[in-house]
Amino acid sequence: MFGFLFFVLLTPGASEFLCASPDLELSYTFCDSTPHAFTFNVTPCTVANRPTWEAALTWIPRSDITVLKTIFNVWYEGAKALHWREVLCSGADDEYSLCGALKGETIAAAFDIKGSRIAFPKGNYNIILEGFSDDYEKDIIMCLNFTMTVKHDTF
Repeated sequence: MFGFLFFVLLTPGASEFLCASPDLELSYTFCDSTPHAFTFNVTPCTVANRPTWEAALTWIPRSDITVLKTIFNVWYEGAKALHWREVLCSGADDEYSLCGALKGETIAAAFDIKGSRIAFPKGNYNIILEGFSDDYEKDIIMCLNFTMTVKHDTF
């Protein structure tokens, strides 16, 4: 069983199922066809009562993480709902533990996602998270395509 799970996590194009509950389904795929050494999970699997989600990530980057710029795009029912850019690592006085990680080094991090304070209307969401190792958004080091289905209104 463990060998199969490990194979699925490294298989390009394979969808990784995160969770399902009476009010939420969440999964992700990689945007490219390159194999990744990456796992991600989130708890609790709900949008009811707007909890803070606890996330855990394990990743072996394919390049050094001196600069890490992220772009976060959210579509709701096919319409763009959010576009957000953030520089997580600039190479100087960085606050995140993954900053400064070297190519091939295992990164293990746990963090809270406080954005779940948003009341999510029922429907389908596509969330693209891109990570770049330069300021010019040319050297992409990670791209995840999350699919989130909210099964009923939470407000």
